[in-house]
Amino acid sequence: MSKGLIGVLAILGIIVLFVVGFFLWGTGVYDKAVAAQESVNKEWADVQATYQRRADLVPALVATVKGAAENEKEILTKVTQARAGIVNAKTPEDLEIAGREINTAINLAFEAYPQIRSTENFQDLQAQLEGTENRINVARQRYNESISVYNTYVRGYFKKMALGFFGDGEDFTARKGFEASQTAQEAPKVDFSSK
Repeated sequence: MSKGLIGVLAILGIIVLFVVGFFLWGTGVYDKAVAAQESVNKEWADVQATYQRRADLVPALVATVKGAAENEKEILTKVTQARAGIVNAKTPEDLEIAGREINTAINLAFEAYPQIRSTENFQDLQAQLEGTENRINVARQRYNESISVYNTYVRGYFKKMALGFFGDGEDFTARKGFEASQTAQEAPKVDFSSK
Protein backbone atom coordinates (compact mmCIF):
# COMPACT_ATOMS: atom_id res chain seq x y z
CA MET A 1 0.00 0.00 0.00
CA SER A 2 1.09 3.47 -0.71
CA LYS A 3 1.76 6.08 1.91
CA GLY A 4 -1.00 8.27 0.46
CA LEU A 5 -3.63 5.55 0.85
CA ILE A 6 -2.51 4.84 4.40
CA GLY A 7 -2.76 8.57 5.21
CA VAL A 8 -6.28 8.78 3.73
CA LEU A 9 -7.35 5.67 5.66
CA ALA A 10 -5.86 7.09 8.87
CA ILE A 11 -7.73 10.36 8.35
CA LEU A 12 -10.95 8.48 7.58
CA GLY A 13 -10.39 6.32 10.66
CA ILE A 14 -9.92 9.39 12.83
CA ILE A 15 -13.08 10.98 11.35
CA VAL A 16 -15.09 7.79 11.91
CA LEU A 17 -13.70 7.50 15.42
CA PHE A 18 -14.60 11.15 16.07
CA VAL A 19 -18.14 10.70 14.65
CA VAL A 20 -18.71 7.51 16.65
CA GLY A 21 -17.27 9.14 19.77
CA PHE A 22 -19.45 12.22 19.25
CA PHE A 23 -22.51 10.02 18.69
CA LEU A 24 -21.83 7.97 21.83
CA TRP A 25 -21.17 11.13 23.87
CA GLY A 26 -24.32 12.82 22.52
CA THR A 27 -26.57 9.83 23.16
CA GLY A 28 -25.09 9.55 26.65
CA VAL A 29 -25.89 13.22 27.27
CA TYR A 30 -29.41 12.68 25.94
CA ASP A 31 -30.00 9.54 28.02
CA LYS A 32 -28.75 11.22 31.19
CA ALA A 33 -30.95 14.28 30.52
CA VAL A 34 -33.97 12.00 30.07
CA ALA A 35 -33.14 10.23 33.34
CA ALA A 36 -32.81 13.58 35.15
CA GLN A 37 -36.07 14.76 33.61
CA GLU A 38 -37.86 11.59 34.73
CA SER A 39 -36.42 12.03 38.22
CA VAL A 40 -37.90 15.54 38.33
CA ASN A 41 -41.27 14.18 37.18
CA LYS A 42 -41.16 11.43 39.82
CA GLU A 43 -40.30 13.84 42.60
CA TRP A 44 -43.15 16.14 41.59
CA ALA A 45 -45.51 13.16 41.55
CA ASP A 46 -44.30 12.37 45.10
CA VAL A 47 -45.16 15.94 46.16
CA GLN A 48 -48.63 15.51 44.67
CA ALA A 49 -49.06 12.13 46.38
CA THR A 50 -48.13 13.69 49.71
CA TYR A 51 -50.67 16.48 49.16
CA GLN A 52 -53.29 13.82 48.40
CA ARG A 53 -52.35 11.94 51.57
CA ARG A 54 -52.93 15.12 53.57
CA ALA A 55 -56.24 15.79 51.82
CA ASP A 56 -57.41 12.23 52.56
CA LEU A 57 -55.99 11.85 56.06
CA VAL A 58 -56.68 15.13 57.85
CA PRO A 59 -60.49 15.19 57.45
CA ALA A 60 -60.72 11.53 58.51
CA LEU A 61 -58.56 12.13 61.58
CA VAL A 62 -60.53 15.22 62.55
CA ALA A 63 -63.82 13.36 62.16
CA THR A 64 -62.53 10.49 64.33
CA VAL A 65 -61.34 12.82 67.07
CA LYS A 66 -64.57 14.84 66.93
CA GLY A 67 -66.64 11.65 67.21
CA ALA A 68 -64.66 10.38 70.19
CA ALA A 69 -64.84 13.78 71.88
CA GLU A 70 -68.61 14.01 71.32
CA ASN A 71 -69.08 10.49 72.74
CA GLU A 72 -67.04 11.37 75.81
CA LYS A 73 -68.87 14.67 76.22
CA GLU A 74 -72.21 12.84 76.17
CA ILE A 75 -71.03 10.26 78.71
CA LEU A 76 -69.52 12.87 81.03
CA THR A 77 -72.68 14.98 80.77
CA LYS A 78 -74.80 11.99 81.85
CA VAL A 79 -72.45 11.20 84.75
CA THR A 80 -72.45 14.86 85.84
CA GLN A 81 -76.24 15.06 85.67
CA ALA A 82 -76.56 11.87 87.68
CA ARG A 83 -74.17 13.24 90.32
CA ALA A 84 -76.19 16.43 90.46
CA GLY A 85 -79.28 14.29 91.08
CA ILE A 86 -77.59 12.78 94.13
CA VAL A 87 -76.57 16.18 95.46
CA ASN A 88 -80.03 17.65 94.88
CA ALA A 89 -81.92 14.63 96.23
CA LYS A 90 -84.42 15.66 98.85
CA THR A 91 -85.98 12.32 99.65
CA PRO A 92 -84.65 8.77 99.93
CA GLU A 93 -86.54 7.93 96.73
CA ASP A 94 -84.79 10.79 94.90
CA LEU A 95 -81.46 9.49 96.21
CA GLU A 96 -82.26 5.95 95.08
CA ILE A 97 -83.29 7.15 91.58
CA ALA A 98 -80.18 9.35 91.30
CA GLY A 99 -77.98 6.43 92.43
CA ARG A 100 -79.49 4.17 89.77
CA GLU A 101 -78.96 6.89 87.16
CA ILE A 102 -75.32 7.39 88.12
CA ASN A 103 -74.70 3.62 88.05
CA THR A 104 -76.36 3.42 84.64
CA ALA A 105 -74.32 6.37 83.34
CA ILE A 106 -71.05 4.93 84.65
CA ASN A 107 -71.83 1.47 83.26
CA LEU A 108 -72.74 3.06 79.93
CA ALA A 109 -69.50 4.99 79.96
CA PHE A 110 -67.39 1.90 80.54
CA GLU A 111 -69.34 -0.27 78.10
CA ALA A 112 -69.45 2.29 75.31
CA TYR A 113 -66.03 3.77 75.87
CA PRO A 114 -63.95 1.95 78.45
CA GLN A 115 -61.30 4.64 78.64
CA ILE A 116 -61.63 8.38 78.27
CA ARG A 117 -59.20 9.04 75.42
CA SER A 118 -60.04 12.27 73.66
CA THR A 119 -56.89 13.96 74.97
CA GLU A 120 -54.83 11.08 73.60
CA ASN A 121 -56.75 11.29 70.31
CA PHE A 122 -56.02 15.01 70.06
CA GLN A 123 -52.33 14.33 70.70
CA ASP A 124 -52.33 11.63 68.02
CA LEU A 125 -54.03 14.03 65.62
CA GLN A 126 -51.43 16.67 66.35
CA ALA A 127 -48.62 14.18 65.73
CA GLN A 128 -50.22 13.05 62.46
CA LEU A 129 -50.63 16.65 61.29
CA GLU A 130 -47.02 17.43 62.13
CA GLY A 131 -45.82 14.25 60.42
CA THR A 132 -47.88 15.01 57.32
CA GLU A 133 -46.52 18.53 57.04
CA ASN A 134 -42.98 17.16 57.49
CA ARG A 135 -43.58 14.64 54.69
CA ILE A 136 -44.76 17.43 52.42
CA ASN A 137 -41.70 19.49 53.25
CA VAL A 138 -39.35 16.58 52.56
CA ALA A 139 -41.10 15.84 49.24
CA ARG A 140 -40.77 19.48 48.20
CA GLN A 141 -37.09 19.52 49.14
CA ARG A 142 -36.42 16.36 47.12
CA TYR A 143 -38.26 17.88 44.17
CA ASN A 144 -36.16 21.03 44.37
CA GLU A 145 -32.97 18.95 44.63
CA SER A 146 -33.92 16.99 41.50
CA ILE A 147 -34.67 20.28 39.69
CA SER A 148 -31.22 21.53 40.66
CA VAL A 149 -29.52 18.39 39.33
CA TYR A 150 -31.55 18.49 36.13
CA ASN A 151 -31.01 22.21 35.48
CA THR A 152 -27.28 21.97 36.17
CA TYR A 153 -27.03 19.15 33.68
CA VAL A 154 -29.08 20.53 30.78
CA ARG A 155 -27.75 24.08 30.98
CA GLY A 156 -24.13 23.16 30.22
CA TYR A 157 -23.05 24.69 26.90
CA PHE A 158 -21.96 21.53 25.08
CA LYS A 159 -24.72 19.48 26.66
CA LYS A 160 -27.29 22.02 25.51
CA MET A 161 -25.89 21.70 21.96
CA ALA A 162 -25.94 17.90 22.14
CA LEU A 163 -29.51 17.90 23.44
CA GLY A 164 -30.54 20.21 20.62
CA PHE A 165 -28.91 17.88 18.09
CA PHE A 166 -29.95 14.53 19.58
CA GLY A 167 -33.11 15.66 21.38
CA ASP A 168 -35.32 15.51 18.29
CA GLY A 169 -37.25 18.59 19.40
CA GLU A 170 -37.84 17.33 22.94
CA ASP A 171 -38.01 20.08 25.54
CA PHE A 172 -35.01 20.09 27.84
CA THR A 173 -35.37 23.66 29.07
CA ALA A 174 -34.52 24.55 32.63
CA ARG A 175 -37.35 24.10 35.10
CA LYS A 176 -38.41 26.11 38.10
CA GLY A 177 -38.38 24.61 41.55
CA PHE A 178 -41.38 24.37 43.82
CA GLU A 179 -43.15 27.68 44.32
CA ALA A 180 -46.07 27.71 46.70
CA SER A 181 -49.18 29.61 45.74
CA GLN A 182 -50.53 32.13 48.21
CA THR A 183 -53.26 29.74 49.40
CA ALA A 184 -50.96 26.71 49.61
CA GLN A 185 -48.72 28.49 52.06
CA GLU A 186 -51.39 28.13 54.73
CA ALA A 187 -51.96 24.71 56.24
CA PRO A 188 -55.56 23.51 56.34
CA LYS A 189 -57.50 24.77 59.31
CA VAL A 190 -58.47 22.14 61.86
CA ASP A 191 -61.96 22.92 63.17
CA PHE A 192 -63.53 20.97 66.00
CA SER A 193 -66.69 23.02 66.20
CA SER A 194 -69.99 21.31 65.48
CA LYS A 195 -71.43 22.79 62.31
